[in-house]
Amino acid sequence: MLFRINFQIDFKMESLLKYVQDEFVGKKEFPEFSAGDTVTVYYEIKEGSKKRTQFFKGVVLQRRGTGTTETFTIRKMSGSIGVEKIFPVNMPALQKIVVNKKGKVRRARIFYFRGLTGKKARIKEERR
Repeated sequence: MLFRINFQIDFKMESLLKYVQDEFVGKKEFPEFSAGDTVTVYYEIKEGSKKRTQFFKGVVLQRRGTGTTETFTIRKMSGSIGVEKIFPVNMPALQKIVVNKKGKVRRARIFYFRGLTGKKARIKEERR
């Protein structure tokens, strides 16, 4: 009996949270992209009183989460060192996302890509 009451309360809280997130959190329109795609992310950086736009171009390793907690991970090579960044989709500093290439991969999360070097690290481009 107690479990059922707690479950009902939890369910009501979840639906209330979902309603608040859908109604009051502003959503930006970004193009469809998934793991394996090469994208350029433009985001705003504040340095003291100055603001400037910086971009990060790389391969999407994963998209995870839903709603306000959705994030995506991008990896790029800087010289011979791999750099990864995790961007929240609802981050206010995100200005735009440009999809440069659609990659053809069989998985939703391509963490195996971290261990590949040279010609093995290429992703086939999906035909349009």
